[in-house]
Formats: sequence, structure tokens, C-alpha cells
Amino acid sequence: MDERFREDADRLLIRYGADFSPRVIERAAGAYVYDDRGEPILDFTSGQMSAVLGHAHPDVVAAVTAAVGTLDHLYSGMLSRPVLDLAAALAATLPPELGRMLLLTTGAESNEAAIKLAKLYTGRWEIVSFDRSWHGMSHGAASATFSAGRRGYGPPVPGNLTLPTPDAYRSPFRAADGSHDWAAELDYGFAMVDRQSSGSLAACLVEPILSSGGIIELPPGYLARLRELCDQRGMLLILDEAQTGLGRTGTLYAFERDGVVPDLLTLSKTLGAGLPVAAVLTGERIERVCHERGFLFFTTHVSDPLAATVGATVLRVVQRDGLVARAAELGRQLGARLAELHERYDIVGDVRGRGLLQGLELVTDRRSRTPADALGQEVTRDCLDHGLHLNIVQLPGMGGVFRIAPPLTVTESELHAGLDILAAAVDRAASRRAAA
Repeated sequence: MDERFREDADRLLIRYGADFSPRVIERAAGAYVYDDRGEPILDFTSGQMSAVLGHAHPDVVAAVTAAVGTLDHLYSGMLSRPVLDLAAALAATLPPELGRMLLLTTGAESNEAAIKLAKLYTGRWEIVSFDRSWHGMSHGAASATFSAGRRGYGPPVPGNLTLPTPDAYRSPFRAADGSHDWAAELDYGFAMVDRQSSGSLAACLVEPILSSGGIIELPPGYLARLRELCDQRGMLLILDEAQTGLGRTGTLYAFERDGVVPDLLTLSKTLGAGLPVAAVLTGERIERVCHERGFLFFTTHVSDPLAATVGATVLRVVQRDGLVARAAELGRQLGARLAELHERYDIVGDVRGRGLLQGLELVTDRRSRTPADALGQEVTRDCLDHGLHLNIVQLPGMGGVFRIAPPLTVTESELHAGLDILAAAVDRAASRRAAA
């Protein structure tokens, strides 16, 4: 980043999170972004974990070009054919209990709408989510977000309660053989929820794989038990598949692995493949009751035809090009390569995830599992210097967890080239620690 550009950024922009990358990005295509010197950087975060078709996919470019020139935005009380086309296309991929769609633009917005639907339908107001959750930065979604950003903004929305995140690597809940006792952990969590609740439990909002929480995958059987516990209390189950939807985990939707159908499903990042598209899906029963009770979510870009055109295009390409099966196969290769690093290096504490959404956690050593924040930053910089962009999650009490989520269109050679860069960076970091 040249000095003038950095000075202008410091002068003109409101800073909103971590420091900006030192590279200035000029363009992007496929699995690469290119900086202002023309150097290619493999994008293993798919933009903001969104661009499942890579950058500048020709079908998306053509769809956007046509829509902008003909039908992009309407008064929110008007309907257009693209909205119904997307609703029908999504319904065809989902159980009948999720056959009705509300089209929006961001993940936070879709979670806000789902929370409001759940509260209106149940007549209750308490929302339960994981203690390392991330569901958005608008007020209701941020109140159900516990991984970061809670301090300094005044009171969150009342009635937000937590469950312990089922982190098999770090959880204190252990069976006699040392394995993760997620069932005891979940039962304990709901016992705590029951004690905290004022008797107004409306819904449980969770991700099938917590991404910002450190790539924490819900164990097989967890979602079914969670469904039971919600049903016992008259709560709705909301699944946030912002990052796991549209094939990334090796199934079209992550909940398919567990055979558990949520009451409400939210989609966003992957549905737009990098463009602002989001949706809430639910069934006829919930929609009818909420409509009768006056459900209101009238926003500037609700049911926008441009968003609908993009979403339908992304879904069509994912299905046409067999990208779900491709994510499963490349995910097996990714998992095998990460397992090799885990076996070889003591600083690689854990690998987890599935499909093309996997994580690698660095620690100071495997015995103590001490978080290795500085080491994570070191490996991140090394990878970027050698042409690979990775995102690292660093939360209190955790080591650095790399979120690895390349586009579903990444080629096999690009996937392994990126993993070669990561492996070399880990090797150099381990060697420096051994020599110190």
C-alpha cells in the first residue's frame, strides 16, 4: 500500500474492525484477486466468505448486466417475475416446511427478520444462541452475537441467552474415554437457559458450523437433540446458513447431513456469491400466523428484482455445474492436506470442518493447547507475502484459527497451490520456534 493511499485511507475512512490488508486490490477474477502491482493473490476466503462462484463469474456478470439495464429496483410494494422465480427455485431444493421466501439483501437483515417472525409467531421474546455466535451487526442480530462487539454500545436487546459452543477441541465436557461429551454439554446449557429464562423462550438461532466462532462444526446428532429440546419448550429453531448454504459443505444445505428441518432458514453470503442477496425461508403455517398478526418488514430493498436475478443465477450455476459434489470432493482433499499438517507439526493443534469450509487452529504446543495469537498473525503475513490470503479468527481463550473457504469453482491445482503456500508458512513458523 503506497504512502499516499494509506494517508488518504486514514483521513477519509471510518475504521470498522481489524487493520486493513497492506495490499491495494485493483481487480478480481476466479479464485484470485490482483493488487495494484498486478500480483495475483489466491483468495481462500472467497471475498467475505461469500463468492462461492469465484470472482467475476461470467454467468453472474451477464445476469447483473441484463438486470441493471432492464429491471433492478422497484417500490417495495411491487412484485416482479424474478422474485417468484427465485422463490420457486429455492422451494424446489428445500422441504415443504421451508416453501415461503422473504427476499432481502444482507445476512444481518435476514436474521433480524427471522427473529421478528419467531417472536411474533410464538408471542415470546427470548432468543438463545451460542456463546461464540456471529449473526450480524444490526441491533437484534448483534444482540444474538456473542463472539465479539458487545461492549461499549449500551444494553443489547433484552432476552438474549447463550448455550455453550460445542467445541470438541477445548470443551471441558468429557466422557470417560476423554471424548467430547456434547450431549451432557447441551443438556447443561439448556438447564442454564431454563434458569435464566423469564418463561418467554421464542427461538434458538444457530449456525450448523460456527465460522467466526472458529470453524466449530456441530457434532453428528447435536442438531437433532437441539431440535428436541426446542420442541419441548415450544421454541422455534432458526438455522443461519449464511456461510454453509449453497453447497459449501458438500451438501446443498448443511442441515441435510443431520436430517433436521428448521422452522426458519436464513441464507445470505453464498446466495449472492459476493453480491448483496439474502433470504428467509419458512413454511405456510408460520407465514400465515405472522401475516394475520401484522408482520412488518418493509425495507428499501425487500423483493428487489436485481437481488432475485443474482440469487437465481447462483443457484442455477451451482446445480448445473455439479458444484455441491465438487465441494465434497475438494473438501476431502483439503481435509487430507490439513490432517498432514496436524500430524507433522506440534503447533497445529486441531483441524475441523467439512467440504470447502475448514479450519486449522494454531497453538504454542499441542500438549498445553495454549492459544498462539502472535503465531497466527505471523503465518497470515507469511502466506500473504507468498500470494495467499487467509482469514484468521482470534477470540479470547482460543488460538489463531484459519478459516479456509476457497470458491467452489477453485481448480484442484489452485487448491493445492494455496495449501502448499500454507504448509511452507507453517513449516517456517515451526522452524523459527524450534530455533528460538
